[in-house]
Amino acid sequence: MTHLRGAELAQRGVAPDCVQTIELVRDVLARVGDKWTLLTITVLASGPLRFTALHEQVAGISQRMLSQTLRALTRDGLVTRTAYPEVPPRVEYALTPLGRSLGEAVDGLVHWVRSHQGDIVRNRDDFDQTPAAKTTASPHA
Repeated sequence: MTHLRGAELAQRGVAPDCVQTIELVRDVLARVGDKWTLLTITVLASGPLRFTALHEQVAGISQRMLSQTLRALTRDGLVTRTAYPEVPPRVEYALTPLGRSLGEAVDGLVHWVRSHQGDIVRNRDDFDQTPAAKTTASPHA
């Protein structure tokens, strides 16, 4: 969340520690909501991998995007980067306990989707058949 939004919350009387929590929750949700983060965490759940092996297993990700994703996950303490003093250099990425706990939370969400996918698909199909689905107006209008 931007500093401006935090300032707006503070002006509305939200306690500073709550503002910090809200900002962090939004930031973490943005990170977790990114498809590359979820795919990277899912692949690393099986164990440490070198960059090339990880790149091969995360379908569709560019090397640049994988590098950015790993950097962000390392910054948040979800992934470790271990460089071994070898020639040629060897670097491995692995989930931290914090990263594994996020993986478990994501697994819970995936389980929920699997358990309810029939309902979700049916609801979407029902909605798509209504006149409301055919309007171009904003859902917030």
